[in-house]
Amino acid sequence: MPPSVVDTSPSDWRYVSEGGATIVFSYNGPPNPNFNGTVLRLRKALVPALRTVTREGTVQTRANNEEPDDPTIEYQTKCMSRLIPPEHLPRLETVHLDEPWLERLVAQQNLRRPETRRETDGIDVDRQKGVLATDLVGGDWLAVEIKPKWGFVPSPKHLSAATKDAKTQTCRFCMHNHLRKSKGHIIEMSYCPLDLFSGDEARITKAIHGLWDAWTESGGSVNNLKIFANGKIVHPTEPHRMLARDAKPDTPIREIRDLFTSALLRILTATPVLRILSELQRSLDVLDIEGLSRLWRRTERTAPSYRTTFASFFEHTKGDGVEKPPSTPLGVSSLFLSEPQPDIEDWEEFLDTYLSPFRDGLDNSKPAPENLRYYLLAYLLSATFKDCSLIARLDFLKPGVEQEVKVGPQTVTVIDLDPKSMEKLREWEKLDKEIATFYSTNTEKKTCVDAFAS
Repeated sequence: MPPSVVDTSPSDWRYVSEGGATIVFSYNGPPNPNFNGTVLRLRKALVPALRTVTREGTVQTRANNEEPDDPTIEYQTKCMSRLIPPEHLPRLETVHLDEPWLERLVAQQNLRRPETRRETDGIDVDRQKGVLATDLVGGDWLAVEIKPKWGFVPSPKHLSAATKDAKTQTCRFCMHNHLRKSKGHIIEMSYCPLDLFSGDEARITKAIHGLWDAWTESGGSVNNLKIFANGKIVHPTEPHRMLARDAKPDTPIREIRDLFTSALLRILTATPVLRILSELQRSLDVLDIEGLSRLWRRTERTAPSYRTTFASFFEHTKGDGVEKPPSTPLGVSSLFLSEPQPDIEDWEEFLDTYLSPFRDGLDNSKPAPENLRYYLLAYLLSATFKDCSLIARLDFLKPGVEQEVKVGPQTVTVIDLDPKSMEKLREWEKLDKEIATFYSTNTEKKTCVDAFAS
């Protein structure tokens, strides 16, 4: 029987952080074997739509239908554990909720959330179930959260003439950083994911230094690096909180950075996580979104009803070679091409194919329309690994003492592995074009070296 969170007081839970879909609270109450060392992940709902049905209707629905477990749990169990070793995944289990308890939690904790978040969404108090997970940041240690981003440079095979030079010279992260900096959204960053994924200690050190420098210069607002000490976030103005209790409080910041870099480097190189993520990203995104978009349009045009529907268009434009027949945006189902959002069975079936000899037999230089669904799901899964985060557990830093490397469960854990939506594809296609087109005008292009480019 899954534990019930209503057996605890809402005041036993402390707000930690949130993303677009979930809010996280850590257990901070009296000793309880069900909840010690855990965090509670709760689903969110838009503020105007916290009640999508009447209260009476909600009660009736719940009386007749048991709410399924959070899809995160099923997805990790049936899919992610096939790609990432279980020791590098967090423990996840279902926990029971009820509306009065959630409403008390909102009343006590909502003001701890960022104001901008409170204006748009909040805890979905209609939920009957939440997710209980390992508290990866809340113990007596340093927890370092890294969002590595894209770890490869695309093959030129499917790139357009307008984007090929930029995309094969500079990685996606660095190009995007250039665009965001031009809009005033972010500081300039020296961090390049290809250094972090390179497997070379000198380059990984350079990457960690880049993450640290962006962290300090942005006041901690850049989300590629977060540091927690004893469960509380460390701000760049207080790096001494990373030191062991017996360390000198006047340790220079430069020395703290070097200690931090050395410890994190040894942890990252002692586990296979970065290598696994790099290979998954690369092998799942073999067409780039440009090649995927062309395959989408080509597949749609082979539909029997497509040329019939647009017969007059083809007759009108025949021979001019300029205008193109209309097409549905990438990922959007139409009368000619239906690609629904994948469910758990679709993901299981996809992984059966991806992990079989079928993948090695694909001619990715000439993708076939009959394999469109495979390439779409592969790209979505690649996007998950491009946007996930790592949490590395370190001992507190001791100046003058070489850090011990302790590799075990939760030494490095991969989080934020929720599946992506088919609806995001056209948004990503638009952003990709904007990033590459803008970067193509840059007269001083950065060269990013992909250590594993074929």
